[in-house]
Amino acid sequence: MKELSAAAPRGLLHTRQVQCTGWEREDGLFDVEGRLSDVRAIDQDGSRGAFPRQAGDPVHLMSLRLTLDDSFTIVAAEASTHQAPFADCLETNRTYERLVGLQVRAGLQRAVKERFGDMLGCTHLTELLGPIATTAIQAIGPALERRRAACGEPIEDPDSMKRLLDGCHGLRRGGQPAVIRWGAPAR
Repeated sequence: MKELSAAAPRGLLHTRQVQCTGWEREDGLFDVEGRLSDVRAIDQDGSRGAFPRQAGDPVHLMSLRLTLDDSFTIVAAEASTHQAPFADCLETNRTYERLVGLQVRAGLQRAVKERFGDMLGCTHLTELLGPIATTAIQAIGPALERRRAACGEPIEDPDSMKRLLDGCHGLRRGGQPAVIRWGAPAR
């Protein structure tokens, strides 16, 4: 695999880390949790209304858990802001309960923007939904295939084409994987 080219001499300013984990629950549902942290390499003095932070302390530290059923429908959502730059940021956590009823599929981000608008949610928690959704697909899809195989059912999820086709270049209509998996030729 080709690596990035050597970088020019530089100094660290900021590190964002996103970690997402998918879980299969004993009750048959799935939890997908995401955590985002932003850490600056320089002190933040607290001007402009932000809390002061020492270099290396998180400016943002947030978690979001979605509970999904086997149709990728969100049945519960919980957000927690552990650290944020402004006190007002802590007011948005309950907003994410409004995710209940949405499906993890193409158009999720658009539906979230329609429900939250620009000022009702948190930019960082909303951004975390993208990696959480991808993790849900990566985690839940194989778990459902395993369940179907154990029951002697066809492994392919009947809704996978609707959820995945044209979601990326690799699964575009007419691409080799889409033609093999779903018989989806180019338009």
